[in-house]
Formats: sequence, structure tokens, C-alpha cells
Amino acid sequence: MSMSDPIADYLTRIRNAIKAEKKSVDIPYSKFKANITDILLKASFINEYKIIESNNKKYLNIRFKFYQNNNVINGLKKISKPGRRVYVKAEKLPRVRNGLGIAIVSTSKGLITDKQARELGVGGEVVCYIW
Repeated sequence: MSMSDPIADYLTRIRNAIKAEKKSVDIPYSKFKANITDILLKASFINEYKIIESNNKKYLNIRFKFYQNNNVINGLKKISKPGRRVYVKAEKLPRVRNGLGIAIVSTSKGLITDKQARELGVGGEVVCYIW
């Protein structure tokens, strides 16, 4: 069965693992998902991730970061969907939770955070919010 929105599936798997109080989660690999995971690592939302290959399939193994026995990720929200793409100009880039969270933006410079997009002065498609 083909998946119509793999990024929504990625975010849902992370959200479900957090609610089930798991230490890590395995997600089917794609370059786009790996780029989002790399942004999460750089923004200190996760401890580490590995690319695992088994049965000729690749997976991202994401290990969550905890602070005082609570997961650092409090919420994830998909913004741009297959039926409704959300594009913003550089001046209109969103702030997530007044700067405590990040918005992941797909730009001509690649997949970057809202803060980096403001510094570069570029807009693009808002993929998701993470706080």
C-alpha cells in the first residue's frame, strides 16, 4: 500500500512513541525524513539517530532526549498537507511558541529551521512545527 503523506506518518510515529513513553522509535527511511531528523538533532530535541538496514530496508532509529524524566518534545504539528500546501515569504515566517519551538521550512536552500530562513532571508513551504 502506498502512503499519501509520509511526513505526517513520520510525525505520528514520533508522537505515538512519546505518548507510549518509549526511549526510541524506528521509522522507514527517506532522505527527507533523515533531513528533518538531522534538524531535530541540531535543535537538541533528540539525543541521536542511526540509519539501520535490515531485510534490504532502511530505517531511522531515533533516540529521544529526556529532561527530568519528561520527553523534550512536547508537540508536533504538520502544517503543509498534500491537499493544502502552505508557503510563506521571508517576512511572514512563523514563530512557534514564541521562539521556544521550531518551524521546519523547505526552501531553495534546502530544509532549514525558521530561524535560519530568517537569517538567510528566504521563504518556502512550512513543513511542520515542533515544540
